[in-house]
Amino acid sequence: MLNAIVAAAEESTPSVLIPEPYDILWSAVCAAIIGVVFWKLLPKFTKILDERTERIEGGLAKAEAAQEEAQQMLAEYREQLADARAEAARIRDQARTEGQAIVAELKVTAGSEAARILETAQRQIEAERQQAMTSLRGEVGSLATALAERILGESLEDEVRRTRVVDRFLDDLESSTAEA
Repeated sequence: MLNAIVAAAEESTPSVLIPEPYDILWSAVCAAIIGVVFWKLLPKFTKILDERTERIEGGLAKAEAAQEEAQQMLAEYREQLADARAEAARIRDQARTEGQAIVAELKVTAGSEAARILETAQRQIEAERQQAMTSLRGEVGSLATALAERILGESLEDEVRRTRVVDRFLDDLESSTAEA
């Protein structure tokens, strides 16, 4: 009996390596359905993935181009900044040179103006000295005439005589002043 049970169990137990025909059928139907779905949808997925890949690659190319353009603009900006600094230094040097030239010109102008003012002052002093000398000569002449009239006891009304006496007195006075 044991043999009959084992034999019945062997006939009723399906083989582990070979599945039942209905399992094979349903597995084939499911595999066919999945195959059809993949066969129909796979090209669409591939197309979508290709488009995304192209967009990403295009975006990367645009980003690289934008980065290169930004690098070029940065280089141009730095060059312009260096040019502007050089221009500012040149303008500063030019202004310094012009300032020194203006200062030198003002010094020359001030020197010539001072010389002119000094010359004018000297001429004015000389004119005032001559005027004072003339005035003093007239006063000294009248005093000398009055003194001579008292000393001589006669009148010096004659103009020629009076002028001669005054001139002699002034000459004597100048020579005594020069000796002192």
